[in-house]
Amino acid sequence: MDTGAKIYVAGHNGLVGSALCRKLESSGYRNLICLSRSELDLCDQRATREFFENQKPDYVFLAAAKVGGIHANASQPAQFIHDNLSISVNILEAARQSGVTKLLYLGSSCIYPKMSPQPIAEEALLTGSLEPSNSYYAIAKIAGLKMCDAYNRQYGTNFITTMPTNLYGPNDNFDLETSHVLPALLRKCHDAKTAQAKEVVVWGSGTPRREFLHADDLADACVFLMQNCSASELDGHVNIGTGVDVSIRELTHLIQKTVGYKGDLAFDASKPDGTPRKLLNVDKMNKLGWTAKKTLEKGLEDTYDWYLANLNLSKDAS
Repeated sequence: MDTGAKIYVAGHNGLVGSALCRKLESSGYRNLICLSRSELDLCDQRATREFFENQKPDYVFLAAAKVGGIHANASQPAQFIHDNLSISVNILEAARQSGVTKLLYLGSSCIYPKMSPQPIAEEALLTGSLEPSNSYYAIAKIAGLKMCDAYNRQYGTNFITTMPTNLYGPNDNFDLETSHVLPALLRKCHDAKTAQAKEVVVWGSGTPRREFLHADDLADACVFLMQNCSASELDGHVNIGTGVDVSIRELTHLIQKTVGYKGDLAFDASKPDGTPRKLLNVDKMNKLGWTAKKTLEKGLEDTYDWYLANLNLSKDAS
């Protein structure tokens, strides 16, 4: 991937897209195409096709998606499946028609069956039932992954597919109604500290285990794959993660320590837990020559520093 190549980062304002832009720019790539949703609605097929016809990007990082936690998935199932299917269909077809050299598709670890053997290997895909709380989102991402595979087979495209684990970092969504567990807990503890509240209530029992990858590590992995691997060499999708998980209870205590909140933590077991455990097998990625670098403790510190520096922005986004 030449440093002068034209690179389109779809979803550049989000958690993953902004990390990709930081990584690409720090690696010497200057010809980046980044458009906001108001400038290009990726759910609009005609607009997406015209953009690719006019701009003709050489490389594409498909990081655009409608994402959210358990509450958001439960309350907006139609939007989650419609928007994510539309984004995948529109971009992949437009990329094929315009002759994109290489595309990287970002899936999600929620595509795997709820009761997958742990750690979850790539081969576990479609071997069991999905977690109901985010099944509509998962089905849309599976369809995008399979569409990449189908296009590679039929049209000879070079569409790489990746499955990152749970992500966090700068530019995350801290809205308590729609965010994932880590940013939601960070904001809850910060707000409680500011208000000098005696207690923070955490959804669920605290026993589910999750793996967390900093967005900067994911961006590093994606650029590594784009620079070094073709779709045919990968022979299917590849997991990206740390290979280490923690319980939600352990995560909450780490966040409490990072924020400096001194109050109590109350776990509400009447709220849904989701999948009992979700840890990815990252042997395939490690054998390719890449491993995650940032510890969860350091990543939480960096994320909280960013949150404090962008507190008004985070609240406006909420």
